[in-house]
Amino acid sequence: MLTNPQILNAKPREKPYRLSDALGLYIEVAPSGGRYWRFKYRFASKEKRLALGTYPEVTLKDARGKRDDARRALREGSDPAEDRKASKAAKRDSAVSNSRTFEVVARDWFAKRSPKWAATYSGRLMARLERDLFPRLGSRPIAELTAADFLAELQLIADRGAHETAHRARRDCSEILSYADLPAIADELARKSEELPDPVERHHAAITDPIKAGDLLRTLDGYQGRFDTRCGLRLAPLVFVRPGELRHAEWSEINLDAAEWRIPAAKMKRRVAHLVPLSWQAVAIFTQMQPLTGTGRYVFPSVRSPARPMSNNTLNAALRRLGYSKEEMTAHGFRTLASTLFNERGYSRDAIERQLAHMERDNVRAAYNRAEYLPERRRMMQEWADYLDTLRAGTDNVVPIRRTA
Repeated sequence: MLTNPQILNAKPREKPYRLSDALGLYIEVAPSGGRYWRFKYRFASKEKRLALGTYPEVTLKDARGKRDDARRALREGSDPAEDRKASKAAKRDSAVSNSRTFEVVARDWFAKRSPKWAATYSGRLMARLERDLFPRLGSRPIAELTAADFLAELQLIADRGAHETAHRARRDCSEILSYADLPAIADELARKSEELPDPVERHHAAITDPIKAGDLLRTLDGYQGRFDTRCGLRLAPLVFVRPGELRHAEWSEINLDAAEWRIPAAKMKRRVAHLVPLSWQAVAIFTQMQPLTGTGRYVFPSVRSPARPMSNNTLNAALRRLGYSKEEMTAHGFRTLASTLFNERGYSRDAIERQLAHMERDNVRAAYNRAEYLPERRRMMQEWADYLDTLRAGTDNVVPIRRTA
């Protein structure tokens, strides 16, 4: 058996040589003077060697201990060299796992998915993650998180009364978990999220009585604020798109000669391109805006920067200035006004739903060519604009939008 003095006094030679200890342990002396511990053994009828470190970093006593550990593994039927490889791989996987925190994976998922989303949607989603999920979950390895961890954060959101936000955050988490190849946790979270309180149904305040709608239209015409805001208020009831779609309108999407506004899918809530036939009244408003903003990108640019659209609160703030409370009328309420009066007057439900850019729930309806209703929609939009003019004029006997058979 070796002793420490023997190892220390071993001089390098022209070629490597060995000093044996016992039970397969030896030290190899290199020409450079380095001393390397090795353990020789047989496994599956093959001779193999296991490196145990360098002397003196690994002492004689330590080397014997490592040898004994390797011999114990052999007695238990495993290859110590393969065990070491597996251990190193596990450490590497653990290191990778620790670097794949929830925030890192979520931001990677967001970077890959967000180019297909509308800017307003992606902005709200990231704000939700940064405000409600990253502070406590962001630094933790995503593979170590459980459905209970996510549910606890979602419950905190619900506890402050933001029930809809809690459900949206749950959908975000499920998509991120699926992206991280953790579908089992995503499925469990979906099941347990049934414990969250249901979202409070939101109604956008709207005026739907024709006489009151006439009062509203006359009030909009009398708006004394900025000209572009006044034009936005007058255009909103004519096109009844979502407020975010209106304020993001770009001149490149408007064809005044064809009397069309083509909104790309990326800007639509349902991610489906949308066509808005323009009445001559709507074309007139766009024409009035052209000298003011026609050389820029947005029809209704921000006051602070032409590179950005109008603020999302501009139209609602203008309605408040005109004396309408949020319980009476909102910018989104123009859609409700149009939907209510169109349905009351017997228009095709398919044409109405298509013009409102609602997602088809019926599989048969969804299979129809979406342009099939375009002639009816063009006629419908012009008749609607003419009807609004009638309401605005305050005619005693308000005529229907169209006659029914």
